[in-house]
Amino acid sequence: MARNFKDLTEREILALAISLEEEDGRVYADFADGLRDTYPATAKLFDDMQAEESGHRASLIATYRERFGEHIPLIRRQDVKGFVQRRPMWLKRPLKIAEVRKQAEIMELETRQFYQKAIRHVTDAGIRKLLGDLEEVERKHQVAAEAMEESIPQATKKGEDEAQRRLFVLQIVQPGLAGLMDGSVSTLAPVFAAAFATQKSHDAFLVGLAASIGAGISMAFAEALSDDGSMTGRGRPVLRGAVTGLMTATGGIGHTLPFLIKDFHLAFVAAVIVVAMELATIAWIRNRYMDTPLLSAAFQVVVGGVLVFVVGIWIGSS
Repeated sequence: MARNFKDLTEREILALAISLEEEDGRVYADFADGLRDTYPATAKLFDDMQAEESGHRASLIATYRERFGEHIPLIRRQDVKGFVQRRPMWLKRPLKIAEVRKQAEIMELETRQFYQKAIRHVTDAGIRKLLGDLEEVERKHQVAAEAMEESIPQATKKGEDEAQRRLFVLQIVQPGLAGLMDGSVSTLAPVFAAAFATQKSHDAFLVGLAASIGAGISMAFAEALSDDGSMTGRGRPVLRGAVTGLMTATGGIGHTLPFLIKDFHLAFVAAVIVVAMELATIAWIRNRYMDTPLLSAAFQVVVGGVLVFVVGIWIGSS
């Protein structure tokens, strides 16, 4: 059962401080390790903070040994009421730079508040002085964590922002775009073939719905099972598969929904308009995130879409 802070002895408060500094140092080390390849400047800041936390821990241990001997009782943050439960975000890869900076700010604020509270419960002059010194250091750490983004040189920050953009493109945009292209283009043939073969909006809608959902499920599993992202940096397979599958289904359902209109000719015209919007969206995304010239992207997408569209009408009309 977790204990109240006010019930801790000076010995236990020192032991808790040692545990907190060790945990914070290890978290900062994990942050640095997870950010080193993509955000080296921020990783260096966390390396420095980890080294300082290690120094704090050494000072606390030296004071503890002087006052209470060699045995340090095991007392952790989860053993004392009032501490915020931490999600182990440092275990996730890839780390999100904004989340890491925010977590560092929260950690420093919490540690500073701990030292402020501990000073009021300690009577030993030497221990009070040490805790006061550490509280002042943590105050500076808190300010540094809050201003971490500003403390990074502009050129370095620009490079880190570009790296973050590349990760976003690699892990979200690329699988999403692949799904949207597959869903938008590959389902054109069955939808319009069914539409022209039956001349019934409802039948075309059912075929389109089945094709879209089926393609979404298929693409989701194919993308998730393609690789685990550990070597390619493409992110977690489940997220990547979910993005691909969702965008595949969305691409197919987009030009399927107009066939909910009972009037076949009106539904067909609406579906063609939606197809044009889908192809334009794909071309824009390729231009915006894949650095493909807009005219080139539009030409590639339109040619592929028109070919599949014509095949669907031809098969449906035969």
